[in-house]
Amino acid sequence: MISAEPAITIGIIEHSKEIHGVFNGLFELQNSVRLQGPFTMFSENGRLVFKDSENVEVIRGAEIRCRALNEATFTLYDVIIGINFHWERKENQSFEGNLNFLASAGGMISAINEISVEKYLESVISSEISAEAPLELLKAHAIMSRSWLIAMLERKKKLKGIRVPPEQSGETKDEIVRWYDREDHADFDVCADDHCQRYQGITKVISREAEDAVASTRGQFILYNNEICDTRYSKVCGGRTELFEHTWEDTPIPYLQSVSDSAQNHPQLLSEADADRWIRSSPDVNCNTSDVKILKQVLPSFDRETTDFFRWKIVYTQEQLADILNTKSGIDFGIIMDIVPLLRGPSGRIYKLKIIGTKRTVIIGKELEIRRWFSQSHLYSSAFVLNIERDANEMPEKFIFSGAGWGHGVGLCQVGAAVMAVKGYKAEEIVKHYFCNIEMRKLY
Repeated sequence: MISAEPAITIGIIEHSKEIHGVFNGLFELQNSVRLQGPFTMFSENGRLVFKDSENVEVIRGAEIRCRALNEATFTLYDVIIGINFHWERKENQSFEGNLNFLASAGGMISAINEISVEKYLESVISSEISAEAPLELLKAHAIMSRSWLIAMLERKKKLKGIRVPPEQSGETKDEIVRWYDREDHADFDVCADDHCQRYQGITKVISREAEDAVASTRGQFILYNNEICDTRYSKVCGGRTELFEHTWEDTPIPYLQSVSDSAQNHPQLLSEADADRWIRSSPDVNCNTSDVKILKQVLPSFDRETTDFFRWKIVYTQEQLADILNTKSGIDFGIIMDIVPLLRGPSGRIYKLKIIGTKRTVIIGKELEIRRWFSQSHLYSSAFVLNIERDANEMPEKFIFSGAGWGHGVGLCQVGAAVMAVKGYKAEEIVKHYFCNIEMRKLY
């Protein structure tokens, strides 16, 4: 069990051909050269080459370490965020801590930030949610993000030398079931994007409230059976959270159960009729909010570009859907005749589904694979029901997806938790609502 605050490494840019940035203050390189200002990093014959603002080579090697002096910061240009999601874009981002560069295969370069866990968390809670969010939400998120991080690092230690592939798949000719978990990055502890936790350095406004939330919960963790919890979370559960085993490996996790996102215990969705009624309705639950003030406090600006996150609709023509499925799955289904949900979780999320085409019929799962196949990026969630409009010959012409929620729905619902904080719930009450039968304990 952890007893002191560790330092961690975060992959900011991975596998880039060239990296540009600026030292906002004095940095010392491993050859004892000190410099500040713009720099360029590129690869030549398998070695990294670092050049200063005058385009003069300063150092080259397989790894280049840059240590911040006097709390100097650095900026990296064209950092990709939201990789493979509908909000993907590039940003210039600034960071505290040290900066390391590593050479990788094919002449590529990775940029890695080294920083303390508590400093990391100040940025995470300001990147995952707005730094202007209610203090109790910031505190709850700090405790949860800290727990997830350290649980992941402890798991990595236990499995040292054992490679656990991030993609697990069971495939036959007629069935493809895949799930994707966090990849154990070989060159650093965590990445900076949604794949792990959003970490955008000091680019996002780190408010006094965010600093206070981290400081006041310093070293606090969520535990179950004397082990730090793998505390998952998503943007919007849609009214009820989902079971861990319907999204990732089949082994249930006792504290990641399905809970109602309200004080009222809304029933689990045990049938197609239940799911249809629920998804087409607007239940009184925490994450069902259109309060602009709350959403501004909770969602970063690019997340607020998505406005229909609680209940949403997408319409495809036959040609559009067949083309997307062909592109994303690599399977030519021919004409799509029907789409049949086979297994749903208690939140309404489908984790096994049958696609019936004139050329192929295939069963797919789990929820993320379904979301990937049915969108050019990702569906908001796999909690959807379907209307199919057919022509006079009963051939499908249009597919209307009506859905609920944004994300996998497991663990804490970020928008729901925000509404709980606005209603006056304390951080511990928020955490214990979403994670079942847990305890909270200060470990350092």
